[in-house]
Amino acid sequence: MSSPKNTDSAQREADEPLASGVTYNGKTYNRVREGLADILNLQPTQAGGKGPAKQSVFYNPIQQFNRDLSVLAIRVFAEDLAIIRRQRHERRLQNLAKGGKNGKKRRQEEGIEGKATAANGNDNVEDSDGLQKNKRKREDENHSAETEDPRATKKVKGSEEVDKESQHGPSAAIESPQQYQNNGNIAQDDANPVRVDVQPSGDSNEATNLTNVEVEQVQGDHHPQEARKDTTALDPSKTTNGLPPDVTPPLRILDALSATGLRALRYAKEISQVTSVTANDISASATASIKMNVAYNGLGGKISPTTGDAKAVMRHAANNARDSYHVVDLDPYGTAAPFLDAAVQAVTDGGLLCVTCTDSGVFASVAWLEKAFSQYGGLPWRGPQSHEAGLRIILNAIATSAARYGCAIEPLLSLNIDFYVRLFVRIKRAPVEVKCLANKTMIVYNCDQGCGAFSTQYLAHTREKEAKNGDKFHTQSLAQGPSATPECEHCGFKTHLAGPMWGGPLHNPHFISRVLDLLPSLDSKVYGTIPRIEGMLTLVLNETLFQEAPTPASSESASTEPFPSLDPALRDPHPFFFNPSMLSRTLRCSRPSDAQWRGALIGLGYRTTRSHTEAGSIRTDAPWTVIWEIMREWIRQKHPIKEGAVTKGMAGWEILQKDRSRRTILDAKQELRDAIDKVESAEGLRESVEAALYRISKKAESASDTAMSNGTGEQDGVVPGQKELRVVFDEKLGKEAAGKKLVRYQINPRAEWGPISRAKGGQ
Repeated sequence: MSSPKNTDSAQREADEPLASGVTYNGKTYNRVREGLADILNLQPTQAGGKGPAKQSVFYNPIQQFNRDLSVLAIRVFAEDLAIIRRQRHERRLQNLAKGGKNGKKRRQEEGIEGKATAANGNDNVEDSDGLQKNKRKREDENHSAETEDPRATKKVKGSEEVDKESQHGPSAAIESPQQYQNNGNIAQDDANPVRVDVQPSGDSNEATNLTNVEVEQVQGDHHPQEARKDTTALDPSKTTNGLPPDVTPPLRILDALSATGLRALRYAKEISQVTSVTANDISASATASIKMNVAYNGLGGKISPTTGDAKAVMRHAANNARDSYHVVDLDPYGTAAPFLDAAVQAVTDGGLLCVTCTDSGVFASVAWLEKAFSQYGGLPWRGPQSHEAGLRIILNAIATSAARYGCAIEPLLSLNIDFYVRLFVRIKRAPVEVKCLANKTMIVYNCDQGCGAFSTQYLAHTREKEAKNGDKFHTQSLAQGPSATPECEHCGFKTHLAGPMWGGPLHNPHFISRVLDLLPSLDSKVYGTIPRIEGMLTLVLNETLFQEAPTPASSESASTEPFPSLDPALRDPHPFFFNPSMLSRTLRCSRPSDAQWRGALIGLGYRTTRSHTEAGSIRTDAPWTVIWEIMREWIRQKHPIKEGAVTKGMAGWEILQKDRSRRTILDAKQELRDAIDKVESAEGLRESVEAALYRISKKAESASDTAMSNGTGEQDGVVPGQKELRVVFDEKLGKEAAGKKLVRYQINPRAEWGPISRAKGGQ
């Protein structure tokens, strides 16, 4: 139902055609249309007529891909949240239809005593006596969808807290109509927003320098007793999600660092489920710009501009459960580290946290490793894998911040884009899942100055066990270390540490598939970056080697079932990738083509894909011993290197010494050493050595006979009993199937591309 046009939208129509140099309220602005939203910026000035123009409010058009993707990700999340709410409401109605029977008596009649109620195979939570039983009893007696505390937990055996929807994603509260109006800001208008007053010290607009923070709730006072009274009068059988049909379930979004308000405008216009958006910025000039753009787009009843420290706004929401947000978006200029602690508290149980960090020079470079550690709690990686390591370091910072408050994280999508990273993380109040955090935290031994090989070391181990009643639970134990020697086992160079960092999956493939399913229905004029979104998400979906890609769901099932969560104890068994060009430089040889590399790996039974963080990369489950063996075979079969190209003391020297032609003599020497080590007297020395030499000669004869019987006439120095790697550089096998051309990696779109200067507006 369309609303009548106000004077602001009428003024907007009077300004047509909308273009650069639009006059609005007596001032001249540059108008920018992105998605369905329009923003007005004062025309930027140029100092001395040279260099890039200075902005009064920060806006970077290069990040349209970020904003397009964010709209789609939040839309998928909102649809999933609606399904979960509907399923919860249906379960409540089923419980009420059973005649009010609850707790142990009801479970005995149903024959499910002692077993968890599992919805869609994902709610692995026990029903037991205690808080949850009493809560269910109150609900059944009152015949109402009473407000739930989104942080509610219950007790299970062993006094362990379990979140209500620990395995099934968001368990957002079902609130009363009065609370919907308060929290969703249905009754608010732009004239009376929620105001957060701060007094900045100095001229800096960074939130970290603020003092004397005062948070004041001006409008939207809550009346929980009235809300409870109104709710008990509802008939659940005649409601949707516990509400009358004419009341919209809330979806509250916080754009904590809003600048022009473009994200808030797009969320309010393009996501139908959104009921309210709080657009906050510490800069007074930015807030004025937000208010103007909100009025220009006619969204005064949906967007509430606020001026204040983002941390203060989020802590206020954390201390008032009914003010918490289903989605919190952090898009700062630089690092998001100062805001993470407050953000994980401001998100509802099962809510979505969206994080952007643009300080790649810190988290993806060793130039400022001390700053990376102080901000994110991890040391960066030197090498081509630095950006994936940066993603994992930031995820670990979010996970450790959330764990302090009994919250676990599930990364839904983690991307390295251009000069920044973008993460979509689900926050769940699940103390049991938090226990698995050490199992998914790792450090990396990186041969960054040698051959580039790496190995991982997890901090703990989680084992799944089964209780007597059939329920699954996890136990934790310390990991054995170290997993690597101080020198690289392949080239002998010293290794360096990186981390600690997140060692779990970077993505939820089911979530990615839902976003990809949206793309065919979108208007390319509204979402101008659809080709790149499709290419990058397809590439990211293929990264998930730890499990099979989800079978594309039918539109009917996708609209009735939420996407499943991943196992909270799941690790990424094959993190990172290798760069074939770097391996070729190490051995001073030509580079095999991508098809030849994939053909060799697939022929040996390994899987391959690309990494979205590095063009020309290969992500595989093959160990480094196999990777280097393929390179040695490439030199032997295809492209021998020049004599003297690799000399002693170089990383490639030790690698080439392990060539198949030298394997027999190396193994023979090792067998002689082992025989000598076992001798305890001088008398047995001769006997042990002679026995070892006899075994070595027999193995050589057997290898020669095997080669002759195969018709090759070559023994290749392979020791019998050891699995021989038959490396074939089969380009046909490694060639990717012909299909739709995808934009996998973005090229520089224009001159002066990348980060731009901070806005110079007033405070």
